[in-house]
Amino acid sequence: MNDPVAVRDQVFNRIDESRYISRDLSWIQFNYRVLDQAKHINRSIFDRLKFLAITASNLDEFCTIRLGSLYNYLDFGKERFDYSGLREEPFRKLLLNAIRNFVQDQHEYFIYKLKPLFKDNGFMICPYEELSEEHTRLANDYFHHTIFPMLTPMAFDTYHTFPVLKNNRLLFGVVTKVTGDSQNQNRVSFIQVPSNIPRFFELRGEDVFRFVPIEEIIRHNVQQLFRNVEVQSINLFRINRNGDFTLDESDDIESNFLEDLKQKLKSRRSGRVVRMEVHGQVDPWMMRLLKIQWDIDDNNIFSIPTKSLLDLGSLTQIISHTEFKGRRAQHPGPIRPLNYPDEENQELFEILKERDILLHHPYNSMEPVLELLERAADDPYVLSIKITIYRVSRDSRVTRALLRAAENGKHVAVLFEVKARFDEENNMREAQRLQKAGCFVIYGVSSLKTHTKLMLIVRKEPDEKVYRYVHLSSGNYNESTSRLYTDIGLLTTKEIYANDVSEFFNVITGHSYPTTYRNLITSPRDMRNQLCNLVRREAENARQGLPSGIVIKINSLQDKEFIDELYSASQAGVPIRLVVRGMCCLRPGRQGLSENIQVISIVGEYLEHSRIYYFHNEGDPKVYIGSADAMVRSFDRRIESLFMLDEAILKKQAMNILRFNLKDNVNTYIMQEDGTYTLKQLNDEPPFNVHKEFYTVSKEMVKDIQLF
Repeated sequence: MNDPVAVRDQVFNRIDESRYISRDLSWIQFNYRVLDQAKHINRSIFDRLKFLAITASNLDEFCTIRLGSLYNYLDFGKERFDYSGLREEPFRKLLLNAIRNFVQDQHEYFIYKLKPLFKDNGFMICPYEELSEEHTRLANDYFHHTIFPMLTPMAFDTYHTFPVLKNNRLLFGVVTKVTGDSQNQNRVSFIQVPSNIPRFFELRGEDVFRFVPIEEIIRHNVQQLFRNVEVQSINLFRINRNGDFTLDESDDIESNFLEDLKQKLKSRRSGRVVRMEVHGQVDPWMMRLLKIQWDIDDNNIFSIPTKSLLDLGSLTQIISHTEFKGRRAQHPGPIRPLNYPDEENQELFEILKERDILLHHPYNSMEPVLELLERAADDPYVLSIKITIYRVSRDSRVTRALLRAAENGKHVAVLFEVKARFDEENNMREAQRLQKAGCFVIYGVSSLKTHTKLMLIVRKEPDEKVYRYVHLSSGNYNESTSRLYTDIGLLTTKEIYANDVSEFFNVITGHSYPTTYRNLITSPRDMRNQLCNLVRREAENARQGLPSGIVIKINSLQDKEFIDELYSASQAGVPIRLVVRGMCCLRPGRQGLSENIQVISIVGEYLEHSRIYYFHNEGDPKVYIGSADAMVRSFDRRIESLFMLDEAILKKQAMNILRFNLKDNVNTYIMQEDGTYTLKQLNDEPPFNVHKEFYTVSKEMVKDIQLF
């Protein structure tokens, strides 16, 4: 079939017929929802630019990992069927076209809607040509004294091999001819724009603060790098390389594993090119050369308008500039957790002996968790600390406390996941610091990625009684992101949790197999099976005419087996409400398949990161919280945990989180059957912004909560 229209129609018919939504196409829909945040005119220009910058960094990661993963199949001749039903090559073209449409929308909005607002807000992104004589002199001086010494032209010709150009960096391709060359041949040299100097040269004026893109200063002075040759063209571009890799299982954890990881991190910098962005028109001769060199075609090449910026992620320099401090949205201070005692200055160790504390970040501070860990590090009665770490902040209080605990002679065991994507180098550095201080450090578990978030503190009290203080959470031990991500965690001393967590640590640090957990569901052991059983129980209740219902809040929904169980439950009459922030492969509202399933996504000021699974269970709800999404990787390739809440007041608090999410009408997008999303309408209702309402939660609100 050679008719392009017929081929296109066949592709879209196959997509429409599938029971599932493509994971990658669903992710692009998610990035559109993030882009939509930049369109909120009630936000400051700096907050709008923040969301635009997030879409750019999101897309870089998507191309590096997801598009890179697709090329692993293409380059090695492996068969792959997307959830849409398409094979590798048709899906490659479809996906790259979807990315192209997004990039076009992204840059058009920047050019026509956001840039015109800059001057009235006290700044401009100023082209080199529009600089005054004095400002031009300052920019050129900056080039001569700072930029010029850092630049290294890398020639490619018959005498020089093709250079390794770095991922996600601004690059120049300068095409030249040597004067007097009898063969009159083009030559090309590449220049990597330094990444360790600011993207913009800053000029403070009386009326407006000017930001001059560094690439424009280089472009207008590049001749100084190519003396006695004729510059034919100066081309600005940027590339995304394949950064997807799978770690092989290694028995020699201390040496082979870490060396393997280091080598794979290096390969990320030189992986195959999957996307190339070019700024404006580029030299066709150079373009042909690069297509051959990188084995790419026109589908991989994205032309960025000259009125826009290459790499919108670099706008963070303007967004966070001290000149505009206070112009971004200010968040309220955290409130006290609902079941926290009213008495001030009560010892946290004593509080947790009396009651469990459910924390909902960022509305509740992460301070109780940090305080517990820091006190444990210095407390003479604390015997040991065990913790799993996936991501930590720079200059982490968590790492400092663990180091201090080890120095104080306590037994400290840390499962430090050095495979946390794009945090590998920071995590490896922090893990090695802990190991040198005397901590028992585990660098992950074989080929699995440890994503669970658990902490166990063992304390022998003055009366010789031993207490185990436990923290279980959906969020990382990262004090920075805890102010921006919504997460949920439990602090407890209950034996039912302590026994499960102790058993879990013994399994992951040794070679034992767990006995039956009481309140934990873990992967890769049996999480998929147990969650599917919980769904089946609701379906059976519905078939017998008993009350039923499922509400799930997660980041991503992709596992086919779990989706199929939700479809079956829907057909049995179970009302199902899903709050899925990111990509969702389930197709809601399809006749005969999923009429009883509704899917919403909440995207707003905070990044939704908590995972909550609610099952009606004939009026005695089962509520699980933890680190796991409903994804193949979470069920099969990660160490994850979900923990069941057993106390009524804590269940109600978690159910209220779900209730508020379902009630939101400001940040909510409703998923359609075809995988697109529409913003929820107010319909004469008062606005209910979940990211504000949680600051007003009271005990009265959650006392009599019902979801169905």
